[in-house]
Amino acid sequence: MAETENNYTNPANYVNRELSWLEFNYRILNEARDKTNPLFERLKFLSITESNLDEFFMVRVASLKDQVHAKYKKPDIAGLRAEEQLELISKKTHDLVNQQYITYGRSLLPAMRQLGLWVVCAHEDLTEEEQRFVDEFFRQDVYPVLTPMAVDSSRPFPLIRNKSLNIAALVQKKDNDKEDLEFAMVQVPSVLPRIVELPEGKDGERRVILLEEIIERNIHELFLNYHIVSAHPFRIMRNADFTLDEDEVEDLLEEIKKQLKKRQWGEVIRLEVENRMDKRLLKILKKELSVGSEDIYEIDGPLDLTFLMKMYGMEGFDYLKAPSYTPQPVPELMNDDDIFTNIQKGDILLHHPYQTFDPVVDFVRQAARDPNVLAIKQTLYRVSGHSPIVAALAEAADNGKQVSVLVELKARFDEENNINWANKLEKVGCHVIYGLVGLKTHCKITLVVRKEEDGIRRYVHLGTGNYNDSTAKLYTDCGLMTCNPKIGQDATAVFNMLSGYSEPPTWNKLSLAPLWLRSKFVKMIRRETEHARAGHKAHIMAKMNSLCDKEIISNLYEASCAGVKIELVVRGICCLKAGVPGLSENICVHSIIGNFLEHARIFYFENDGSQEVFMGSADWMPRNLDKRVEILFPVEDPELKQKVIHILKVQLKDNVKAHILQPDGSYEKIDKRGKALVLAQNQFCLEAVEMAKQHEEKWDIYDTRRFTPSEP
Repeated sequence: MAETENNYTNPANYVNRELSWLEFNYRILNEARDKTNPLFERLKFLSITESNLDEFFMVRVASLKDQVHAKYKKPDIAGLRAEEQLELISKKTHDLVNQQYITYGRSLLPAMRQLGLWVVCAHEDLTEEEQRFVDEFFRQDVYPVLTPMAVDSSRPFPLIRNKSLNIAALVQKKDNDKEDLEFAMVQVPSVLPRIVELPEGKDGERRVILLEEIIERNIHELFLNYHIVSAHPFRIMRNADFTLDEDEVEDLLEEIKKQLKKRQWGEVIRLEVENRMDKRLLKILKKELSVGSEDIYEIDGPLDLTFLMKMYGMEGFDYLKAPSYTPQPVPELMNDDDIFTNIQKGDILLHHPYQTFDPVVDFVRQAARDPNVLAIKQTLYRVSGHSPIVAALAEAADNGKQVSVLVELKARFDEENNINWANKLEKVGCHVIYGLVGLKTHCKITLVVRKEEDGIRRYVHLGTGNYNDSTAKLYTDCGLMTCNPKIGQDATAVFNMLSGYSEPPTWNKLSLAPLWLRSKFVKMIRRETEHARAGHKAHIMAKMNSLCDKEIISNLYEASCAGVKIELVVRGICCLKAGVPGLSENICVHSIIGNFLEHARIFYFENDGSQEVFMGSADWMPRNLDKRVEILFPVEDPELKQKVIHILKVQLKDNVKAHILQPDGSYEKIDKRGKALVLAQNQFCLEAVEMAKQHEEKWDIYDTRRFTPSEP
């Protein structure tokens, strides 16, 4: 049937990506509200909603405001112009923030109190002993750090840093008979802990107070010649999205350094204030910061709920958290052979964090120390603060090996960290590339070139996630280690293209964006459509972080109408409408919000019984397919292929943490009554433990019951 007849590209059949993202944050909020989750896990989820919202405003809302300022009128995938999106976002975000604080004040605080942990919400509620303690703490530890700022004819309104927490005050000179009020403020120092534990209360109660309450209580000490008329906390969010005209930039490294400094002083796009703030104070802030009423959020509780992540880290509350899980060894590597010998035996599939990330680190580390290794080439997008991989690369260069590293300087909010690593790698002799003009290099690939008895052999690691040993314990990702000669040739071609603009005439196994990854995905979806129309086997399963590419979605709609069964696991943004009769009734979308962040990208195509499985670094988003260097790689070993298919099928059976996209755009959890519970992340933990035990007779005995979900 023709596209116009089915209207696959009609904007009414798509969801705005920003509103879809807010729905994702609601799903995280639901985990904070879910009383079947351990209490401290609920604190963690609520903290995540806040940090997510901060980034959303600094980047996505900021971008929309830039479009409005530029009078950009082109509608989005759902037919909405920038100003229309901002109006809908403001309404939905105000509701989200309201739900955040209802969750905090009416659910989490009372639950903590029942268990003997009190957050003193106002300094007026301190006992006499606690008052003496916080006043002494203020004098000894806080006062020396603070910088009070007054505003008058000689002192202009101060520049306020992005995301900083501040206390604004109306003050009046003590020797002034007039009623003249002046504005003053002090920044709550981020160098001090925001949570201050008070002396132990009766019956072993633990009580904490937030730093801003201590400062507010003692603010008169900062303005000795003034009466404090009123004082209230506030917080601002600035536009942190910057664009580079890379064709005009002579030195990308220096230009990004300049832009990072500007990020602290961008346009104010959000103002959070205490809901009982003096209206005169609010009027001053609104005027001086040039903030519209729609961008002001009056908060019933402490500003910036990310402090809850610090509470999560408090000692003595492990019983209120999910049981910790230790990533398991990879069975194929549980022997005395070196990593290169093991890879020669056959491709190795890695599944993090169920299996340890150590093999990836060891791959680079052993290559650095192996006298037969001639060269190491790697892409780095986001790495940890004390990266063992970067240390191994430096060691390799010190050992005289040819080391080439592409460090992507444009990885948002990791620019500064990546600049530091790039400088360090250059100083030890690595050849560092700063990415390509106009593109972000987002692919995850490592190539090791080794001289062996039968000639040169290339070993390759390909992944769906970053080379970050810290996040690898929290993010679910997959990786493949191989010495397949054809993949090795492609890997060499990738690095030659990145470093020298040399693209080979043909490729063997790898598919690259922005060259032809989009066309490959479209071709495979259309192939399933043709199989279905011919009455052959047709089935698509795919897992990704986000789905918002119009061409991909329109082809999925057409495939659905042709009878292709399409099962998707999409963690975050999804601009597709699922289960709509005559459009997408054969499409089901699952979103799993669990203790680990779902991050892997996996793609399965039935292909009339000749199953094809791929993994890669790209989501189905325009930025991934058109504006980034991404790699899609096949999983061809029959046993490994079935393992990857198993990952997809288990996630699609999850009925504990999965949310199902409804035709109206909302998400609902599955009714579990009378059903066997399937919690995918816990099942993968169990399976990883069992596989490791089977490969090691002396393996420690694990209590697997702790990973078994119980009926809520």
